[in-house]
Amino acid sequence: MRSMWKGAISFGLVSIPIKLYTATEDHAIHFRQLHKECKSPIKYEKICPVCNRPVSDEEIVRGYEYEPGKFVIIDDEDLERIPMPTVKTIDIVDFTDIGQIDPIYYDKTYFIVPEDIGTKPYVLLRDSMKETKRVAIAKVVIRSKQNLACIRVYDEKYMVMETMHFPDEIKNANQLPPLREVSLQENEIKMAKQLIDTLTSDFKPEKYDDSYRKALIEMIESKIQDKDVEIPQKAPEADNVLDLVSALKASIESVKNEEKAKKGRKRKGA
Repeated sequence: MRSMWKGAISFGLVSIPIKLYTATEDHAIHFRQLHKECKSPIKYEKICPVCNRPVSDEEIVRGYEYEPGKFVIIDDEDLERIPMPTVKTIDIVDFTDIGQIDPIYYDKTYFIVPEDIGTKPYVLLRDSMKETKRVAIAKVVIRSKQNLACIRVYDEKYMVMETMHFPDEIKNANQLPPLREVSLQENEIKMAKQLIDTLTSDFKPEKYDDSYRKALIEMIESKIQDKDVEIPQKAPEADNVLDLVSALKASIESVKNEEKAKKGRKRKGA
């Protein structure tokens, strides 16, 4: 695994040299656009609509549109003059309880691994946060963008950094369409809680998989081998709409029946 960022964590007067590694990867299947007639991949060119010709990278500059059709040119020297105190530093500014952070703020996750010389202060920070049940709030610049970040203990051994959105990047929920007022019956709430209890279990991520991606891969492999592709029929929609309590009862029974079926399959396989 290759690191994508090198720098240091600033913890008071302590500096911890570290590397960042991306903690997640994209497994999405991507398609290319082809010319229908000859099946060749489509190419895209950068073309100036005024000069009506392709433009090379050397002819392209960076611009900010401050009014429709009006731009100010921003070059590398302009950007270098902007003070960035956290360019190669993850600057810890606060510690807090992770329960106070709404998950909507989280963006990307990175593994934090110390350089050999930084192992002792790394372990010191990790164990101190573990014992105090705190996470660190920091600022860091990654790819020319300053990020808010949360540093926390992961898997007992390592620390991870979650880049976070700044408050002004979170859309205001008050701009959403208002919810109409509804009244809930006591038995509806009771049945909903019962369904939640029936479905409650320990979080085991390995039991979840991307069934759509799996089916897509099977379909692609089948087409490569020039076999018939079997497409499952869509389940027919119910003609009548069940009332809320009946739907909850049916859901609970469905979960119970599925659990019984799983136990039966386990006994047969034993």
